[in-house]
Amino acid sequence: MNGIGTVGIGAVHCLLPDERVPVADLPEMARLSDEELKFAEQAGIETVGVFPDTEPTELAALACRELMATQSEVPDLLVHIGSRAPDVLIGSDSGKITHLAGLNGVFPFTIDGLGCAGSSAAWGLGRDLLLGDPTRQSVLITYGSRPTAADRVRRPVTVIGDGAFAMTLVRGGRPVLKAHRMEVDSSFHDLFKVDYKHRPWSQWREECTDNDRYSFELAMHSRTRLGHLVDQVLADAGIGKDDVAATLMQNVTASAYEFYRVTLGLSIHPVCSAHLAELGHLGPMDVVLNLDRLLARGELERGQHVLVLSNSPVAAWTVTLWEV
Repeated sequence: MNGIGTVGIGAVHCLLPDERVPVADLPEMARLSDEELKFAEQAGIETVGVFPDTEPTELAALACRELMATQSEVPDLLVHIGSRAPDVLIGSDSGKITHLAGLNGVFPFTIDGLGCAGSSAAWGLGRDLLLGDPTRQSVLITYGSRPTAADRVRRPVTVIGDGAFAMTLVRGGRPVLKAHRMEVDSSFHDLFKVDYKHRPWSQWREECTDNDRYSFELAMHSRTRLGHLVDQVLADAGIGKDDVAATLMQNVTASAYEFYRVTLGLSIHPVCSAHLAELGHLGPMDVVLNLDRLLARGELERGQHVLVLSNSPVAAWTVTLWEV
């Protein structure tokens, strides 16, 4: 299926560092508690990719510049997925990215507050923006992954790596975005926080207000919500689980893949665990990288379906179905 009535991927560019640092060699390991050390050792992350010190917006802008150097058309809109911490307060990170990328005349804005689910939410919004206005032809989506402060270990969640991506959604693109749904439980809005107002940057630490609520209550919510969303998305597309050629999700910990395999009855493609072990968690970039590299492997045939799952500590859940 192709044409003006469909929206799909135009191009994807993932920016990854050459340097890999073993998790055991991260500077903060010397000051972690026994529980934090155990978590870092058992997360399934062997190394993380590390860029020289730079802002996530600068990484996103570079990814945009490199992607757009291969494209003939300027996008109509730029959707920036909010960084873990903005570069400045009362400024515009999306405006900075647009400026640094040389995308004069492109209207930028930011999707924020959805954590790892941000890229999938951007897919759904980008599709709607194209279908809602026939004069628009392309939406550029971008994100840069860097830790909030100096520490990369986020117990009880994951270990953060560096990276950035830029991708376009276009009319008639492929894979086609066949179906998409998302939900949120806003009661988890403050489960994680950083006290940045009363501490200098060097003392910023991400805090989980209730580890048990994250590990058990949120996990149970995720099992129910994602299961429900998967059923809805497949019904929207008129297919069943047996018609899904591959399932992808974000890369947080190795144990998460088994949890969702058992919960949803869908095996998570091994490309996810490979990226987790090598690169760590890249936030909303995970699912973009996993999808891009899966397609590059040449395992899938035209017309097959890929299911992409996302959830986040702010209790946002998304499911997207792509047709190759």
